[in-house]
Amino acid sequence: MANPQADILIAEDNVELRQLLSTILTQLGFSVRGADDGFTALTEMRGGIPDVILSDLYMPGMSGFEFLSVVRRRFPSVRAVAMSSAFSGSDIPAGIAADAYYEKATNLGSLLNIVKSMVRTERPAAFQESSTTSPIWITKAGLASTGEEYVVISCPQCLRTFPEVLSETEIFHETGCIHCKSEIHYAIVDTLDPTPKAHEFSTPGPTEQQIRS
Repeated sequence: MANPQADILIAEDNVELRQLLSTILTQLGFSVRGADDGFTALTEMRGGIPDVILSDLYMPGMSGFEFLSVVRRRFPSVRAVAMSSAFSGSDIPAGIAADAYYEKATNLGSLLNIVKSMVRTERPAAFQESSTTSPIWITKAGLASTGEEYVVISCPQCLRTFPEVLSETEIFHETGCIHCKSEIHYAIVDTLDPTPKAHEFSTPGPTEQQIRS
């Protein structure tokens, strides 16, 4: 049985999947809370910082890309698992501020093992020193007067905002804050999930042995 004091926060806009994960993790002895987007998840965290976060990457409002980036900067001790069917394999996608990645519609038992491992081990002391290396994930703001796409960047150091025209099509970018001159790494996130939601349930759920182990 898992430590009943271990708190899990699930940020997932798919209600059925969120409820399924909540049920299974509760049966394992965890305290579980849920949220349907990044903003709601941050609100939940005001009532208590979770031990582990499970976050979908593509959600309306605030995506998992943005949510996990905020968590990494504000709460570097919290473990995080990114979830999506948009990336294959178990490697963490580039630029994602997470400790592990779970590909949806694959073996759910592997996700449970990841969570169990995270609540049993301590994070390396050096982790907090590298917690700000992940990029800020932001969405495009529209078209500038020149017809080029632009973004509005919030500087993580001075907290002031400023617009920047996107002259390149790459996902990852570097710039300097126009106010405090701090170096900023940011990435562009798409607002829509490129994979159909139906695939999240294309494989059987965990067995009774997986739930009890």
